[in-house]
Amino acid sequence: MFRATFYALILVAVANPALADEVTDTLSSALQAYEEGDIEYALEELDYAKQLLQQMTTQELAGFLPDAPAGWTREMADSDVTAGLAMMGGGAGASAEYSNGVDTVEIMMIADSPMVQMFAGMLSNAGMLGMKLHRVGREKFVDNDGELSGLVDNRILIQAEGAAPEVMIPLLEDIDFKALEDFGG
Repeated sequence: MFRATFYALILVAVANPALADEVTDTLSSALQAYEEGDIEYALEELDYAKQLLQQMTTQELAGFLPDAPAGWTREMADSDVTAGLAMMGGGAGASAEYSNGVDTVEIMMIADSPMVQMFAGMLSNAGMLGMKLHRVGREKFVDNDGELSGLVDNRILIQAEGAAPEVMIPLLEDIDFKALEDFGG
């Protein structure tokens, strides 16, 4: 099982050459430690390789956050959303704050997290529950007291907050939802 996990991690690492060297080096070190009987160090190396791969996933997800439109600025969040998700079962997360000098909007994406599944039932039945819905392209977003929440491909939660829906919706319209469906796939 160790070797199967090792080779699966190597295949994932090859997807991002910038980190692949460090990932493959770490995985090689884990395999060497395992072969030498140093299981504790092998596990440490596997944990580190997993962290590197999660960073790659987070960077990929952050790439789906829209650029700032004309007259707006975008600042990527300093905090690692993914680190917080680790305590809730895993997944990837990214967020950015957008400002036009008057309004400030935060857009957050969370993918492949058990936390997203908690929202899935509510979001898919929002209309029947009498919640206000907004269309953004082909996606439905629930308006919960000014926070817009949508679910892409039943596994990626997108939330926007901080301004009126008519201010946030144009920002959300710049997300490539179709490409986002293929995230991590």
